[in-house]
Amino acid sequence: MSEKNVSHKKWMKRAIFLASLGKNTTSPNPNVGAVILDKYGNLISEGFHFKAGMPHAEAMAFNNLKKDAKGGIMYVNLEPCCHQGKTPPCVDKVISSGIKKVYISIEDPDKRVSGKGIKLLKEAGIQVNLGLCKKESLDLNKAFIHRNITKKSFGVLKWAMSIDGRIALKNGKSKWITNDESRSLVHSFRAEFDAIIIGGNTLRKDNPFLTSRGSKNPEPLRVVFTKSLDLPSDSHLWDCSKAKTLVIYNSSTSNESYLSRIPECVEVEKVSSDNPELISKILAKRGCNKVLWECGPRLATAAIKSNCIQEVITFIAPKILGGENNMSPLSDFEFREMDKVIKLSDLRVRLFGNDMSVKGSFKNF
Repeated sequence: MSEKNVSHKKWMKRAIFLASLGKNTTSPNPNVGAVILDKYGNLISEGFHFKAGMPHAEAMAFNNLKKDAKGGIMYVNLEPCCHQGKTPPCVDKVISSGIKKVYISIEDPDKRVSGKGIKLLKEAGIQVNLGLCKKESLDLNKAFIHRNITKKSFGVLKWAMSIDGRIALKNGKSKWITNDESRSLVHSFRAEFDAIIIGGNTLRKDNPFLTSRGSKNPEPLRVVFTKSLDLPSDSHLWDCSKAKTLVIYNSSTSNESYLSRIPECVEVEKVSSDNPELISKILAKRGCNKVLWECGPRLATAAIKSNCIQEVITFIAPKILGGENNMSPLSDFEFREMDKVIKLSDLRVRLFGNDMSVKGSFKNF
């Protein structure tokens, strides 16, 4: 096979597929895959990043080489790093390998890299092509990109409701609105996230486990945001052998004497107000690329208003709860005109038995 007959898009899509193999395990790092062809256009190696602290995709690909890469081509969905972290800079390996062309899908938004890796490759005489399969690469790493640009975690808001838009009866009972299949999916769905957030009311009413039921190891960080610190002394979330738990409380409204109820294994942080943006920033600093909000109406609405939510997913059951006083998933946004309401895009609909899930974005990334 000659190089001019190589399908560049085919190999970049292969790199993106390889990157997706680390989808739930790489945070705070991005998902990256790399493919290397020899100078004749034959596949001689590939690799992907699996976990922070482990070799990057490019390094794995070089470790897996079947023959000399000199004069060859590399395809990588994200700009190679050029700084020393837990692993050496990937740019150095690319340059020393003798590769003559590198196809990069998107620049790295991390300020330690952003454009610098590409500059070093070009200065070394390597031909760099940027932008191949850009849309697919942006979608794969949208949470990592969002965290680096905004310094907030990428937020997904999830709720389950009846077909008439209710999440619970007036007395708070909600078990179970959706079917077994939907609830099982939610458990495995949690494996996509670095943290799961609820409010104090949800903890008091539901006493949830907030785990993926073993679909992810380690489990996502469980986060409770409370305005009062009036939390139960007995809770599933206080069992840190299953997953880590973090309590974030509003120091301006909380009774700090209640801190004695929280076990020592649970981490505690205080913030100055009840703005959900503070939670998102704390989790971003901890390296959480993507977080799931499973909170009640007031916190969910506040999170949307403070731009902490980028996607929503709702599970809809073919049941009617009725009643003006039954609980809705969100509080009042106080819209007065229809052209002011929130519009979702990029809708995806799936069926789970008799239940339906609808996923949408607040804006295209």
